Amino acid sequence: MHIGANVSIAQTGLLRAVEESISYKADTYMIYTRSNRGGQAKPIEGFHRDEALALMNQHALADPVVHLSYLVNLASPKAETFEYGVMVLSEEIKRVEYLGFKYIVMHPGSHVGTGMEQGIKRIAEGLNAILTGDESLFLCLETMAGDGSKVGNRLEEIAELISLVDHKERLGVCIDTCHNYSAGYDIVNDFDGFLHQFDELLGLESLKVAHINDSKTPFHSNKDRHANIGRGSLGYEAINYIVHHPAMQDIPLILETPGGYYKEEIALLRGETDELPPDGKSADEGM
Repeated sequence: MHIGANVSIAQTGLLRAVEESISYKADTYMIYTRSNRGGQAKPIEGFHRDEALALMNQHALADPVVHLSYLVNLASPKAETFEYGVMVLSEEIKRVEYLGFKYIVMHPGSHVGTGMEQGIKRIAEGLNAILTGDESLFLCLETMAGDGSKVGNRLEEIAELISLVDHKERLGVCIDTCHNYSAGYDIVNDFDGFLHQFDELLGLESLKVAHINDSKTPFHSNKDRHANIGRGSLGYEAINYIVHHPAMQDIPLILETPGGYYKEEIALLRGETDELPPDGKSADEGM
């Protein structure tokens, strides 16, 4: 099992992320390289890359992930929003390649009323304007919870989107346990069935990253509300089964749970304790 958490880059950039991950006894991690509030991104050259990579090697951290800013929405019908998304994602690919990471996770986008079919076509248009095929990383489309006008709630939507992209070899998929359960996939009682559907539609080889979260809301709620492991509607047993499943080995498993109890949750899922983490107060909406 290859597990870590969403960590900070405050002050010392990648060095801060690595040090925080070490404190959780993690062996991977995820960061955002830029603020979700917008504005100019900090120069990637100031992220203390070389020091951080050396420290990663010392502590056996591998396959870190970057999450794209939520402000990117390639499904938008608005020209300025679409063009901003193309610019930011193009820039982010270069930033992540500088760090030497292999994965960028992105929310596909929200069609904001134009309809799913149009939203999918619009995202594909954006990805075709960005991807050259020479990238040294995978752009991983995240599965969504079914809320609002988001694209990617169903595996079929992800498959259709990928089919429209020219350089589909540079694409992967990131599943999210909270999102999948909220979208109506009963991964609590039939995770193997979900994986079978995934394999038929997308191929298991395209599963590159997984977000591991419990859910504050019930099955098929179509709401994106993360809960701490064992404190939500999925429950500890189902999540423990998922993270130890053979198909989930050797890919980064990333916690995005509330409250910052990552050390406790990692120990729980590794079988080093049987104590559930505290119940985080904030819902971490939109992760």
